[in-house]
Amino acid sequence: MRVNAHTAIVGETIILVPYRAEHVEMQSTELRDLTASEELTLEEEYAMQRSWQEDEDKLTLIVLARPLECGIPKDDDDNDPEPQLTNDDIKALPMIGDVNLFFKHQRDDPEFEVECEVMIAEPAHRGQRHAHAALALLLSYARDTLGIRTESFVARIGASNARSIALFTALGFSIIRTVEVFDEVEMRVVGPGT
Repeated sequence: MRVNAHTAIVGETIILVPYRAEHVEMQSTELRDLTASEELTLEEEYAMQRSWQEDEDKLTLIVLARPLECGIPKDDDDNDPEPQLTNDDIKALPMIGDVNLFFKHQRDDPEFEVECEVMIAEPAHRGQRHAHAALALLLSYARDTLGIRTESFVARIGASNARSIALFTALGFSIIRTVEVFDEVEMRVVGPGT
């Protein structure tokens, strides 16, 4: 999505940055297997990255681990200027996953929704609440910067994926229905949330 092409969202333990060309070659076979992604040629990977950066119906940010001692201030004080991240800052941080929003239908359509996904692929970074932090930052950005209404957010999760269901529940989502044919649950924010 072009609107976030130069956006970095800085949290206490992670930084979200746009999916850029330099991230393409950082992909690994293990990441591809974990995400059930098909193997593409390097040229196809770059074409896909450009598509994800330019398409207005997707917002993908790469999750970078942020060591507390890295010296980059977090976005928690409106009085502080935005932290200025250099390419060197970003390249020095480990890429541990991604977080996505998929926009379905036009905003004025009653069927408009924004599907949320997160993946922390690096095993050493799982169980540290990075997925929670990434989703919380992205949902806040979508609400505050893009003007997305909270009730538009939806998550579709495998019915047996208890950890993901618990993650979205902690962010204010509730299961609103089970889709037996896909063996998944649909979760939405009901009332005030995130």
